[in-house]
Amino acid sequence: LAKAMSEAEMKATPLAGPTSNLASPQQAPALLFDELKLPVLVKTPTGQPSTNEEALEAIADQHELPRVILEYRGLAKLRSTYTDKLPEMVNPHTGRVHTSYHQAGAATGRLASSDPNLQNIPLRTEDGRRIRRAFVAPAGRKLVACDYSQVELRIMAHLSQDEGLVRAFESGADVHRATAAEVFGKKSLDEVSANERRAAKAINFGLMYGMSAFGLARQLGIGRGEAQDYIALYFSRYPGVRDFMERTRQDARENGYVETVFGRRLYLENIKASNQGLRAGAERAAINAPMQGTAADIIKRAMIDIDGWLADHRERALMILQVHDELVFEADESFVPELLEQASRRMSAAATLRVPLVVDSGIGINWDEAH
Repeated sequence: LAKAMSEAEMKATPLAGPTSNLASPQQAPALLFDELKLPVLVKTPTGQPSTNEEALEAIADQHELPRVILEYRGLAKLRSTYTDKLPEMVNPHTGRVHTSYHQAGAATGRLASSDPNLQNIPLRTEDGRRIRRAFVAPAGRKLVACDYSQVELRIMAHLSQDEGLVRAFESGADVHRATAAEVFGKKSLDEVSANERRAAKAINFGLMYGMSAFGLARQLGIGRGEAQDYIALYFSRYPGVRDFMERTRQDARENGYVETVFGRRLYLENIKASNQGLRAGAERAAINAPMQGTAADIIKRAMIDIDGWLADHRERALMILQVHDELVFEADESFVPELLEQASRRMSAAATLRVPLVVDSGIGINWDEAH
């Protein structure tokens, strides 16, 4: 990682000059916006030009330097958070790393992990996956990972009762491919191209997080007008989703909170704020909170049920990690089939939704292999 960081610095030199310091948060705005005259597309809450990940991604197609800064920061974070720290955090008595979980750390009810945070290791990069490979099962044991498939999108289908979305999940089809077929007017799923599926996936997940046409355009590398057309098409094919989102915003404005499927309230302190930015942020949170909050409730219910069942099998298996929609277990090799069957069944039964709760699972000698 240190070598890769050094290589990123060398790449930055011809782009930003020999005195540039990629580790300096103060230098980045001056370099990008004053010297290179790149557009300021994202601002901080105080109105200053932002150089966070979203801001750099937004201008990464206009100059090579933002991409190099992102690469450097990603490497630096992995190194400072994991590769430098994890060896020092091994408990001398158990020979293991033990994270701490906090129930009240996130407004949505998700468990938060700290010291070390094991919920934030990137999955999509080779370096992140190499860190996951460092988490290994003892001799004679395996790691088993069980995670909910597209749980928040399934909760969206349940809450919105949109017939098209419900039908896609009930049929067991690839929901992003099914969405693409609806939005782009394809007669069969086989006609959907890879780019159309990617666009549908971006819309499916983006809408849950309040993504605008601008955000979708940036993610897909298309014009804002085209992105707006995609969203309009989506809502025309899934009117129940549009109605649910509008109803949820209205309820949030009237009540000051939204609720999970189980009735747990999630309060939104800025839903009536005079500042438009704060209010818009609260409205986006109002859409996502019932889904993320319900997903948090569901996996906690599953954990309680599985823990009760495991009480009689403590010598054979342990529940060792929760990473949002994923549970990781360590088990004797001979006990893995029973654990897989029980954990998957109990996770699927943790809630009764309009659509099936599907659990994917994997087995391995390390965490990356099991995921």
